[in-house]
Amino acid sequence: MGQNISDKMSKDFADECQPLLIKGINEKKRPKLPSTSLVLAACAACIGGTFQYGYNVSVINAPTTYVQNFINQTWSDRYQTDISANVLTLLWSSIVSIFTIGGLIGVTVGSTLSVKLGRKGTLLVNNIFALMAALLMGLSYPTGLFELLVIGRLLTGMNAGIGLCVQPLYLGEIAPTAFRGAMGMGTSISITFGILTGQVIGLKELLGKEEYWPFLLSTTCIPAILQLLILPWFPESPRYLLIDKGDYAGCKKALKQLHGPAGCDGELEDIEKEKNNLVDMQAKKPWELFTDRSFRWQLFTVILLNTAQQLNGINAIYFYADYLFKQSGIPTDKIPYVTIGTGACECLTALTCGMLIDRLGRKVLITGGYTLMSICCILFTLTLSFQNASPVIPYLSIACVFAFILSFGLGPGGVTNILTTELFTQTTRPAAYMISGSLNWLSFFFISLVFPFIVLGLQQYCFLVFLAVCSLMAIYIVIVIPETKDKTFVEIQNEFQSSNNRKVCNDEGPTHLLTSM
Repeated sequence: MGQNISDKMSKDFADECQPLLIKGINEKKRPKLPSTSLVLAACAACIGGTFQYGYNVSVINAPTTYVQNFINQTWSDRYQTDISANVLTLLWSSIVSIFTIGGLIGVTVGSTLSVKLGRKGTLLVNNIFALMAALLMGLSYPTGLFELLVIGRLLTGMNAGIGLCVQPLYLGEIAPTAFRGAMGMGTSISITFGILTGQVIGLKELLGKEEYWPFLLSTTCIPAILQLLILPWFPESPRYLLIDKGDYAGCKKALKQLHGPAGCDGELEDIEKEKNNLVDMQAKKPWELFTDRSFRWQLFTVILLNTAQQLNGINAIYFYADYLFKQSGIPTDKIPYVTIGTGACECLTALTCGMLIDRLGRKVLITGGYTLMSICCILFTLTLSFQNASPVIPYLSIACVFAFILSFGLGPGGVTNILTTELFTQTTRPAAYMISGSLNWLSFFFISLVFPFIVLGLQQYCFLVFLAVCSLMAIYIVIVIPETKDKTFVEIQNEFQSSNNRKVCNDEGPTHLLTSM
């Protein structure tokens, strides 16, 4: 009897130690740095992907006055009368805001294309929209057709929408588990680098002069051409090849190219496990995802994260930046150079987040980011309320601007996209990105439309609204979202699945549970 108990205790101890032993072996085998091929593939995906989103958001600001003068002159030549201020404002706002409509269309198209053409194939096809947009916007001035600017901006929006939907899919699926966080940060880094590049190119020393504005808007073709030249040298997503297409040989070849011969076996095993879990399952449509109770917490989490990403106040900070720079005594002609500082600040924090995310984890960074943003909202409200109390206060407000941008880039700006990738499996991920992307663009459009009225009504107290959003998101993340660092997609799904099952049992009561038993 004692011998049996001893044997059982030894077996239990061995069973408990085995996962720890395997984990220790895996950590020893884990490479310290991703392969060169993997990094280059990520760069090739980013340059024509979300880089285009950031670039086209910022590059339109520099030629504002010049484009309005062109519209006024074209209208005068066409109708022999000056354009009214209201019509001019309407046309200019249409040129700027139709970018969001194009983005919304791009998200819905991108999800479908990523299933039919693959992740890499969709990214390559997406460059057609950028090339067409560059051609139309470049021809607008010589032809005297300002309508081409509207169509061009619509196409750049579609290009950005597809890129925002498909590029994170590609990065998340080509990355090994150990580097999935850092690779996923490529989306945030490329957006911020695109914003910074657009700000720099728009300076008067480069293409910011009046005679150069058609060339400035046409430069969106350069990233598209670079991606068309570089990305074909790299493979399709290994997960897409094996799970969606059943191409075992192609998957193994892609893993060897991306991870090297030594690192491909473990990843191939993880992909096969995921494939076995998804046997006989087809890619889900967005409306099917809403009706599937096993994904409701993942879906609810992604909806909240992507909505909060636009409603957390980052757009308000950029809105107030110019006003604060003027209040601090910075000359108007020097403000564009200070604005570049905000872009560089966000780009730096995205890079920092990329280096920290696989060490500290997703949950720590995004919770910390929202917490710091909440503190900044309080300080920002105080500094704006006492703006004239002391000459030092405007400089404190500027410090709050940079602190808020740092907090956003360190957490919500980068981690949100990674969590959207990690919380779903291969068959549900494209639909999840379509839903999250649509909400992102709709929230972007909503805040652009409503924010001026919020400022008008609440003035400096508008940041209390953003304080509520940031605080509530920090609490929700702490309570609901598990840490996904170093976990495979199957492990993350199982963790959420157990949570969903517990919720179902609580909802349906003990009677249903006893009946099923």
